Amino acid sequence: MAVTEQGVLPDAVPLPGRDAAGRAVVPTLGVEEEFLLVDRLTRAPVPRAGPVIEAASHFLGDLVQEEFYRCMVEVCTRPATTATDVRAQLALLREAAAQAARASDCLLVASGTAVVPPDAPVPVTDTPRYRRMARQFGALVDGNLGIVCGCHVHVGAADRAQALFLANHVRPWLPALQALAVNSPFAGGVDTGFASWRCVEFGRWPTAEPSPLLDSASYEESAAALVDSGILMDRRMIYWFARPSEHHPTVEFRVADTNADLDTTVLVALLLRGLCATLLAQAEERRPPPDVPVPRLRDAHRYAAQYGPTGLALDPFTGERVPARSLITALVAAAAPGLRAAGDEAEVHRLLGALLRKGTGAARQRAALHRSGGRGLRAVVDHLADLTTWA
Repeated sequence: MAVTEQGVLPDAVPLPGRDAAGRAVVPTLGVEEEFLLVDRLTRAPVPRAGPVIEAASHFLGDLVQEEFYRCMVEVCTRPATTATDVRAQLALLREAAAQAARASDCLLVASGTAVVPPDAPVPVTDTPRYRRMARQFGALVDGNLGIVCGCHVHVGAADRAQALFLANHVRPWLPALQALAVNSPFAGGVDTGFASWRCVEFGRWPTAEPSPLLDSASYEESAAALVDSGILMDRRMIYWFARPSEHHPTVEFRVADTNADLDTTVLVALLLRGLCATLLAQAEERRPPPDVPVPRLRDAHRYAAQYGPTGLALDPFTGERVPARSLITALVAAAAPGLRAAGDEAEVHRLLGALLRKGTGAARQRAALHRSGGRGLRAVVDHLADLTTWA
């Protein structure tokens, strides 16, 4: 990547298309959500993904897919252009997957971690790739605490150079986005003290961390080195929090817990698309991305994982501790031009206000335990299952 007196410059980035009025075209949006399958009686994860996916695929086709563990399923939207479209797709995907789960005597649950631990370690899905991962990475493959579910947001990009341009510029904002989406306070049957234990647990895997600043050439060099050295099994294991997709013309953001409240998922997706739309409209200015060190970003994500949007956060731009709300305010301001261009500004303010009033997914899980009336963590799972399919 080129370096100048002003800092690190990206590739020559293709400018976005323009509409008849000369405005930059807003990129498309897609969302992937991973869900747990839990037994209807014990509320613990159960390895029933096979029959659930088979049943759901009659309605969803390849929009429902297997995941690493046999107690998980993933659903994927098609590219969307509006908030209404992405919400409707996600609601339909959730309901179809939940119906298939009920037919196999289990519940579909949106949580970053398993609230009630499995009765026995959950087996890995029986594919050649997953079996090889299990052999190569040993104890990282933990069918108890290692079961985590994330929400991945894809924003349309013209090519790899544009995807890396967006990843480089958005990376300092990702801790604030992560803070809004925390939904995994419980793991192994206990309160972890974190708002997102998924972030901590998944962070044990190689490259599950903030992305470095890369252009197309250095991305290819880094990806090849990671695979050739054996650190990664293949390029699909590049788990950086912002990365070009290996399968779609998108940039993929991987910081959010799966959330039962669909409003939270839509909020995070719209904010990410708004940031990207803002940046693409400014691409011709050739501003270098903020040169925030990866260690500082790691610390900022750690703050977000522990505290969510309450209390203090670490400002990635300055390294100073600041109120978390101030970073969220700055995030919304940074995304505002793109939100307006997409017609999403009012909806984002509505969704954000509701989240801050009701609490994050993590806060609501803890509240469900507090009012459980002796039912304990089973009540938390029931709360999550009910909310997952309430749209």
